[in-house]
Amino acid sequence: MEIAIIIVFVLGYLAIALEHPLHIDKAASALLLGIGCWTLYVFTIPAGDAVHHIIEHGVDGQGGLIHHLYEISSILFFLMGAMTIVETVDAHEGFRVITDKIKTTNKVKLLWILSILTFFFSAVLDNLTTTIVMVSLLRKLVDDKKTRWFFVGFLVIAANAGGAWSPIGDVTTTMLWIKQQLPDVPVIIKELFVPSLVTVLVPLGILSMTMKGNVTRPAIDENAEENPASDKERMTIFILGVAGLLFVPVFKTVTHLPPFMGMMLSLGVMWLVTELMHRHKPMAAKKKLTIIGVLKKIDMASVLFFLGILLGVSALQEVGILGNVAAYLDEAIGNIYAIDLTIGLLSAIVDNVPLVAAAQGMYPIAAEGVFAANGDFWLFLAYCAGTGGSALIIGSAAGVAAMGLERIDFIWYLKKLSWLAIVGYIAGAAVFILMSA
Repeated sequence: MEIAIIIVFVLGYLAIALEHPLHIDKAASALLLGIGCWTLYVFTIPAGDAVHHIIEHGVDGQGGLIHHLYEISSILFFLMGAMTIVETVDAHEGFRVITDKIKTTNKVKLLWILSILTFFFSAVLDNLTTTIVMVSLLRKLVDDKKTRWFFVGFLVIAANAGGAWSPIGDVTTTMLWIKQQLPDVPVIIKELFVPSLVTVLVPLGILSMTMKGNVTRPAIDENAEENPASDKERMTIFILGVAGLLFVPVFKTVTHLPPFMGMMLSLGVMWLVTELMHRHKPMAAKKKLTIIGVLKKIDMASVLFFLGILLGVSALQEVGILGNVAAYLDEAIGNIYAIDLTIGLLSAIVDNVPLVAAAQGMYPIAAEGVFAANGDFWLFLAYCAGTGGSALIIGSAAGVAAMGLERIDFIWYLKKLSWLAIVGYIAGAAVFILMSA
C-alpha cells in the first residue's frame, strides 16, 4: 500500500506540473492527491487496530490526521489572514507609497531593487508573507504577464534566501531555533547571512549580464472610478497593514501562540479600523474598502491547492516514507554537508518541514562537534532547507503562494528559473563550507 501512496503522490504531482497541457486546475489535482494518499493510508492500518485512534493519534501516538490538520490549518489561516490584509491595503491603493517611489523601468535595476527589498523583508516578516506583499507590488509595476512571472519567480528565490538566516523568516529555521539545535540567534545571523545573500547575488549577477530592456507598467484606466479612499486613509491603512504583519513574529515570541493567531489579531484590528473609517461613506464605496468586500477577492483556489499539497506530504510523513528517506541518506551518504545539500534539494519535491523534523529526530544534540547546539550540521541544514526549495515553484510555501496568486506554470518556472535557483543554492552552500573550514 505504501507503493500505491507513492504512485498517487507522483501522479498528482505530475498533474499539477502539467496543469496547462491537461487543462485541469492544479487545485483539483492537489485535492485528489492529498485525499487519495490519506484514503490509501487507512488501508495500511493493521486489522484490529482502531482506525479512529490511528487517525487521531497516529501509529506511534505522535501524529495522525488531527495532528497534521492542526499544522495545515495553521498555515492556511495564516495565509488567508495575510492575503486579506494585503488585499485591503491594495484596495486603498496603499502600495502607491512604495510604487510611486520606484521610478525605474529598467528590468535589471528593478529586479535588483525588488530582490534586495524582498531579501530583508523576508527576514523580518517571513518568506510567505513577503511573497504575498511583493506579488501585489509587482502587479502595480509590471504589466506583461510572463515578465511579471519572471520577477515573481525570482523574488521567491530572494524570499526563501532572506528567510533562511532569520529565526522568524522561515519555518524550518524557526523549528531549529525553538527546539534548541540553533538556540543562539546572533550565531544564526552571523553564520547564515552571507551564504544566504550569495544565493541571491549570484543569480542577480548572471541576470545583470543577460537581461535586457524595460518593463511596461500597467496603463492607467482613464475611465476608472476614483478610489474612494483619501490620501490620509491610504497612508493610515498602509502603515496599519505593515505594522500588523510586523506584529505577527513579535506576538509569537511574546505569547508562544501559533503565528496564525497573531495574523488573525492583526486582521481583526484592520477590520475594526476600516469599518469605523468608512462607516459614513456610501454603500458602494464601503463595499470596496472594508474587509467584507475584500474577502470576495481572495483566491480560495490557491488555499485549496495548498491544502491538498500539505495533506499529501503529511500522508507520506505518517506512513514513514520521509523518515525512511532521511535514514537512507544517513547510511548512503554519511558526509554531513552532502546530507544537508540533498535534504535541501529534496525539499523542492516534498515539504521541508517533515524533512527537517526527521533530521531532528535522527540526530540528538551533542555536547560538542558538528551536531552540538549551533553546530555546522544544524546551521547548514537551516540554510539548505530554507533555500533548496526554490529549485521548483512548488518546493516552498512562498513558491506555492506565488504559483496560486499569479497562476505561474510549473514547467515554465522549471525552464526559466530553476537553474538560477540551483546555481545560487550551490554558490551559497560553497560559501558556507568555506566559512566553516
